This record gives sequence, structure tokens and C-alpha cells, in this order.
Amino acid sequence: MVLDGRLPVMTRLPSERSLAAELAISRTTVAAAYDLLRQCGFLQSQQGSGTWIALPEDVDSKATAPWLPGAARSELDLSHAALSAPVEVFHSAMAEATGQLSIHLRGHGYNLLGLPKLREVVAARFSARGLPTHAEQVLITSGAQQALSLAIMAFADHGSKVIVEHPTYPNALDAIRQRGARPVPVPFNEGKWDLDLIASTMRDSGAQLGYFVPDFHNPTGLCMSPADRKQLVLAAHRTRTPLIIDETLVELGIEHDAPEPTGVYGSEEATPIVTIGSASKIFWGGIRVGWLRAPAAVIRKVAGLRPPLDMSSPILEQLIVASLFPRLHEVVAHRRQVLRTARDELVSQLNNHIPEWRPTRALGGLSLWVDLQERISSRFVSAAGHAGVLLSAGPRFGIDDAFERFVRLPFTVPTETSNEAIRRLAEVWRAMHSQSPAGDVRRGPRLPI
Repeated sequence: MVLDGRLPVMTRLPSERSLAAELAISRTTVAAAYDLLRQCGFLQSQQGSGTWIALPEDVDSKATAPWLPGAARSELDLSHAALSAPVEVFHSAMAEATGQLSIHLRGHGYNLLGLPKLREVVAARFSARGLPTHAEQVLITSGAQQALSLAIMAFADHGSKVIVEHPTYPNALDAIRQRGARPVPVPFNEGKWDLDLIASTMRDSGAQLGYFVPDFHNPTGLCMSPADRKQLVLAAHRTRTPLIIDETLVELGIEHDAPEPTGVYGSEEATPIVTIGSASKIFWGGIRVGWLRAPAAVIRKVAGLRPPLDMSSPILEQLIVASLFPRLHEVVAHRRQVLRTARDELVSQLNNHIPEWRPTRALGGLSLWVDLQERISSRFVSAAGHAGVLLSAGPRFGIDDAFERFVRLPFTVPTETSNEAIRRLAEVWRAMHSQSPAGDVRRGPRLPI
């Protein structure tokens, strides 16, 4: 459970006496179990400070960030979960946007809040999905990552705690840490959000902010139910914990559309809910246009934090996105068909070539979260790179080296590329196991059953 991220590192354990009383067993049994876990590296203790969960030192945590400058490239790049552009639709939008650009060339080109036209288009999309929104509640940003960073700046200070799902979007973890804040992980419970644990963590941790991806969660592809969304907002309201809701993947449902926005369960007067979105995942990653939806007062606050980062998003890109939105439903329908086929083909290939692996069945989004059944993710990803396949290792999506049993596999590349990648990964998998004695492939300390 520690290696899977279900028990966060640094979680404090009960004393030997209190745990023995709770379980109605002898204190000697509890003490022996604690001693064994310390020997295996899963617990640390300090007199006067108690006992807490740790990770063994042999966990290989050097997961790579392949998008960084200078990182090795590969002919089979599965490190990015992103789609190519819808070419015909995109060309049409570019032509329309270019024709409108001349009007803006007469001005200085800066607009801190974003083009009024695009703000209205984004607001209309929120309203159509069930969350009434006006243009003054929308800020256009240079991608969803900037929207996320601005929202964190608005609500978290150095030393603040930010509640996150575990696993979660890795660049969110980076943005939280860059602010000097500390992510507080809340694990999933058997493929579902544990709302009781989320509520208790909000209540007991002293967190100043929560970050959640309820719509086709990255990396698991899960989708939060309306009832859980309502419970999440209620817990945030009771503890006065502002929420950042990441809707970057909201339009990429495969089995079904996303439910109504989480923000429908809040109100302008209640604890702020900041919703971020992007044109990058549904349209194209080369268009760096995102947005942030929040009460008007929060939009003004966030806009005031923006100038040190940039003064405005590119006018032409905003015009292109505004021209793409009228054809959103067409793009979504095509994406759904393509992604369903690609997801199912990837699952089939995994079943045929590496049947030991256990992928999630993503309800939407762009990737599978795959359980390798062994904690060798970082080593495997490194070996796969030598075979010409670039992947993201599980620890990239967690805290304190969690998820060494997992990798993320996107289903966004052409079928022939994906199939060749799986063939090579299967060869790497077999080679790694043929070189190790049975039962000795980085499984870690063996504990008595």
C-alpha cells in the first residue's frame, strides 16, 4: 500500500499501545511488526516524535521528465499524452482568425484579461454545460499550466499545504512546490475518490487549498460522480478550503460525457471554486491558450498576479481558439471515436504481449494507468528508452517515490506506432526478467505472510 501510494509517506502511525488496544492484540505483536517494518525501511521512528511511514532506500526514484530541454528523444514517444491537430478544422479557424487580426493591429496588442470575444465564448461554454457564467468571470491565460500557477499563487503561500489526489498531474505537483507549498496526497480507494478521507484531510491537515481533476483524471482516466462532486464542494465549504478544479480533459469523454461542472455545487458567496481549462488537449497542444473561471473578485485578484509572468496571451492564438469553438461538438465526436478505438487496441495489445500488466479502463482522457505488478517502473522506463520507447514512470505522478508499480501509457499516437512500441516494451520486459532470478526483480523486502 505504501508503494502504491495508498498510504502516504510521512503519515504518522498510532503508538504501539493504542494500536494494540484498537486491534485487541498484544502489544508484543505490534512491537514486533513495527520492528520488522523498520528493518525493511517502511517505518521510521524518533523518540518523542513517534513513528511514521517511510520508503525503503532501494526504491529507484530517478524518473525522467522527457519534455525538459536536453532530454533524450525517441522515435516512439509515449511520454506525451496529447493529440495531433484536427487539420481541416484548424486550417479553417486559422483563415478566419487571420482575417480578423487586422482589426487588432491598430492597438497595442496587450489584454491582461484576454480578448473579450474569447472570454464570452468560454463563458458561453460553461453556461451550456450547466454552470451559468459571465465574461467577467473568465480570465484567458497562456495555457492551463499558467492558469494553474496563477490560482496557486492566489491561494497558497510559502509553507502552505495543498491537498491533491494521489496519483495526480505531475506538473501540478511541480507548480505547488515552486510556490513553496507542500502537496498533501489523498489516495484513491479501489478506483474511486475517497470523499470521507478527503473531508477528514481538509479538516485535520490545515490545508489552504485543494487541487482535483474530476473529469477523466490524469493519469487514471477516472470520472468523479455528481454525488461525489457535491460532497467535495460541501467538505471544502465546511473547512473553507478553496478548490482548483482542473477541467483540461473535460471534453475528452470516451464512454460518456463529463457530468455538470463541479462549480455548479458552489456559489459566488461560498468558498471559492476556481476552474481551469485549456484548448490544448481537445484542439492542439501547439495552441497555448487556457482559461480560468472564478468569481469576478477572484478573477481581478488573479489578473493582478499575472504581469510578472506575462502581460497577455497571443492575440492570433486567441482568435484561432474563438473560431474553433463553434466546431467543438464536431471535434469532440471525432475525438471520441478515435480515442475509443485507440484505447481498446492498446488494451488488446497489452493483453496479447504483456498479459501480466493490469491497465485501468479509462472512461475518458488520453492514457491508461498500468499496474506492472512489480515495483520496477523507473528501471523499466530507463530500459525502454534504450529500446527507443520514451515513457513516463509512475513516480512522476506521485509524492515521495510512490507508484513504482505503475507506468502511464497514452493512446494518442497512430496505431502502427503504438503497436510497435508495445512490441518493444514486451521485449524489454522479457529481457529484464530473464536477467533476474525468479522473485528477485526489485520486489523489495519480503514480509512474512
